[in-house]
Amino acid sequence: MVKHTLWTAAIVMAVSSTAYAASGNPPPAAAQGAYIVAPADGATVSSPFKVQFGVKGMTVAPAGTLSEGTGHYHLLINTKVIPKGEVIPADEKHLHFGKGQTETEVKLDPGTYKLTVLFADGLHKSYGDGMSSSINVTVK
Repeated sequence: MVKHTLWTAAIVMAVSSTAYAASGNPPPAAAQGAYIVAPADGATVSSPFKVQFGVKGMTVAPAGTLSEGTGHYHLLINTKVIPKGEVIPADEKHLHFGKGQTETEVKLDPGTYKLTVLFADGLHKSYGDGMSSSINVTVK
């Protein structure tokens, strides 16, 4: 019974994902962008430090949610924005917050960093430059 239920859920997800992917990845017209609430641009911080995310014009939802106008955050560290429609990799420079988290604690070695928040859809496909913003921080 459990195998059947999981198999059915996987099929439904695959069909939904295919239909969603075929329709593209545009944010709705009302979208205004993702941003970093804290720390402030140019801040000097001690590691670990809290990073808080915000978004205007869209709704935060866990990965796997395939509804228009929803997505989740990714934090990019010293790297460029993933082009619109491309899947965001998962590694030490591309942190995923697929449970719908709106903040995290980051541990970085001393130095200067460019932090970029990037909003993406339920399939981790980037909404592109228009749904991202960056700050610079110095870790002491």
